[in-house]
Amino acid sequence: MKSNASPSIRIVLADDHDLVRSGIGALLSSIGGVEVVAEARDGTELLQVLQTVRPDIVITDISMPGMDGYTAASRIHAEFPGVRVVILSAHDSVDAVKKAVASGACGYLRKDAPRFELEMAVRSVMHTGSYFGNGVAQMLLQPSEPEVDALLTDRQREVLVMIAQGRSAKEIGYDLGLSSKTVDVHRAKIMERLGLNDIASLTRYAVRKGLVKD
Repeated sequence: MKSNASPSIRIVLADDHDLVRSGIGALLSSIGGVEVVAEARDGTELLQVLQTVRPDIVITDISMPGMDGYTAASRIHAEFPGVRVVILSAHDSVDAVKKAVASGACGYLRKDAPRFELEMAVRSVMHTGSYFGNGVAQMLLQPSEPEVDALLTDRQREVLVMIAQGRSAKEIGYDLGLSSKTVDVHRAKIMERLGLNDIASLTRYAVRKGLVKD
């Protein structure tokens, strides 16, 4: 049964997928003493909501159209310092976690975390000021991957994005004014520099680095 304890923990939830947002909202609302007071579909809408609704916690996805979760977290940290930000995301790379912390997030939770961990994260953030599960905490101690710009040329980055979007070598070549053979050479060099050996791995890398949406 839901507790009547007062005051409740007020939460604003941001995610661009309506079904995901509804599901997470239902889980949060089933936690005793927790109330979802507003929702947003992207970072811009989230900041607009915070102009009129002042929650205890914002739980936000990273990959959203327009303003993403990192930028939103940084803005919230600067403009609404009393609001705690928890990142809830499918991304689990060292860079994603470190970037979230650098943006001002005080918690990080994966979308495939067990149900009980959502409540644990909310209560921990309220009582101690932060929450990072064991796996996430270990990531914070690991070295970051080199940035894409340090590994690839601008042209190689363009080709990588198009590959991750499912474009063929012929299509990429047409858009960039290159022959399909030249595109294949770029792809081979990209794989070599990133230490990857198939298209699926390149696509996952591009998603993890935020170059394309999953």
